[in-house]
Amino acid sequence: MKAAILTDVTRCIGCRKCVEACTKTYGLKPYVPSDKTAADGLSAERWTSIVERPGAHYVRKQCRHCVEPACVSACLVAAMQKTPEGPVVYDNKVCIGCRYCMMACPYGIPRYQWDTAVPYVRKCILCYERVRDGKLPACVEACPEKATIFGDRDDLLAEAKARLAASPGKYVNRVYGDHEEFGGTSVLYLSPVPLDFLAIGGKLKDDALPELTWRALGKVPGVALGVAGLMLGTNFVIGRRMKVADEERQRREAPAGEQEATGSDE
Repeated sequence: MKAAILTDVTRCIGCRKCVEACTKTYGLKPYVPSDKTAADGLSAERWTSIVERPGAHYVRKQCRHCVEPACVSACLVAAMQKTPEGPVVYDNKVCIGCRYCMMACPYGIPRYQWDTAVPYVRKCILCYERVRDGKLPACVEACPEKATIFGDRDDLLAEAKARLAASPGKYVNRVYGDHEEFGGTSVLYLSPVPLDFLAIGGKLKDDALPELTWRALGKVPGVALGVAGLMLGTNFVIGRRMKVADEERQRREAPAGEQEATGSDE
């Protein structure tokens, strides 16, 4: 199964139960000051948000989990990966902090931990572990109006098109996230209002972006790739030093008896 979710904007009441569920599931801060989030409400501590549109319509914004993710193709060290199940996930153990994924994403989704000593890129991972274990994503499970449903991408596309056919005047005549949008996404929408604002620049395009990404990277001088390698090495050295310093701090803070026991083991 290629996991996906379908959000019907006409059913969303803006209760933000999905935001609360995501926050609780991943141990994110329950409250994030407005000056710590972008205008769309997303941040390193907020992976899904509700954006209000004219006419009292509420639109969820989160990672779209593209079928052909630009973030994955832009990452020099494969920290971003498209899983066989569909979600796009992130491995902070190999990330070198170049933030190319942030620049490549057409929706402006990945966010950076600017105010931490060891920053990572953060974003929705479509509850990959839960999906892999046969559970629903937390946001889907929490929605009281079933505005967001989960299933196989092909099945959800069929469901969305059936709703369009049954109520032609209720929605914009398209399934947002079908193959016509940046090559397709695993987060689909039906909406009574245009959703172009979800993309950077307010314009949705039809072509998948990885091919364009590789064309651009092909023009990057070899010296830049050398710098990337240097960054990777530096990242490893810094991480190792921080680990050693943390172990030393824990030794100093341990009770005297424990320190003696540790010393005798050595």
